[in-house]
Amino acid sequence: MWFTERDSLGGWFKPMSNQNLQDSFKCAFSGVVETLKSERNFKIHVIASIGAMGLGIILRISVIEFVLVMIAITMVLATEILNTAIEIVVDLYTGERVHPLAKAAKDAAAGAVLITTVNAVGVGVAIFSTRLIGLIM
Repeated sequence: MWFTERDSLGGWFKPMSNQNLQDSFKCAFSGVVETLKSERNFKIHVIASIGAMGLGIILRISVIEFVLVMIAITMVLATEILNTAIEIVVDLYTGERVHPLAKAAKDAAAGAVLITTVNAVGVGVAIFSTRLIGLIM
């Protein structure tokens, strides 16, 4: 059971534990959906992911190449969701105040997204460039 604390009004926070596996999956799916609804960058990454998968199908990349593309996509989407979670928690804690450590935490999380995105672009270029050049020539 999760640790509970008193809020500033003297009430108790309800523990955030899931009763069963189905509830856990519902919460996880809800997190993805809410991130998709509210985060512009996540929407951009999802659209780019769909484009990359479509391009992979059109260009008939190998199974290994498709798996590499999917791993890169998964890394980007997962880090974007973690970045969103970190931003929400930092904003919840700091409110309107801009603390240097809060900024550092948010910047580090954004940096993780940048690193995985650069990796995904590199994977895409390595896999798709030769096939696309072959179509042009």
